[in-house]
Amino acid sequence: MANIALIGASGRVGSRVLKELSDRGHRVTGIARHPEKIAQLPNVTAAKGDVFDKDGLAALLRGHDAVASAVFFTASDPDLLIAAVRASGVRRYLVVGGAGSLEIAPGLRLIDSPDFPPAYKAEAAKGAEFLERLRGVADLDWTFLSPSALFEPGERTGVFRLGRDQLLTNAEGSRISMEDFAIAFVDELEKPAHVRQRFTVGY
Repeated sequence: MANIALIGASGRVGSRVLKELSDRGHRVTGIARHPEKIAQLPNVTAAKGDVFDKDGLAALLRGHDAVASAVFFTASDPDLLIAAVRASGVRRYLVVGGAGSLEIAPGLRLIDSPDFPPAYKAEAAKGAEFLERLRGVADLDWTFLSPSALFEPGERTGVFRLGRDQLLTNAEGSRISMEDFAIAFVDELEKPAHVRQRFTVGY
């Protein structure tokens, strides 16, 4: 059992990571701007936090075994989040990443493909920027987990594949449910296999 701080615990992905952590018996401090929206689950303590308040966030994170963040990239600042984790003294930092920075061919990222939906471009670009920031961080044991291209609520099957920097696809395209993503995310937290790396999960 670990003591985890989860930033963005009330969101679509964050709430599923929260449930996976709770179901596995971890103690979780769920952090959100509106803590009343955080699911009431065993071993979960809801806390009010602001991703733009570095000192306040660092105080909430202090004393945990690991920090996880599941926040929109366009609604946060990577430098500020990284600074808050550093200031908290917690070394392990896991980030719910995006698919846009994954390669679909050597040197060609998904976000740069002509068919990439314009509506998702800003979020994907900020996610890619966050990953580049993390790649320059040597004093945190960070991990950035990218989902597949289609990333929606669905079934918890426990059957999926892991990859590194290339988009995973199968006959049905490129997809992963948020529930199965949460399994891969918490697996990495429990048994780190991609420290200071990005990896991806898909069917």
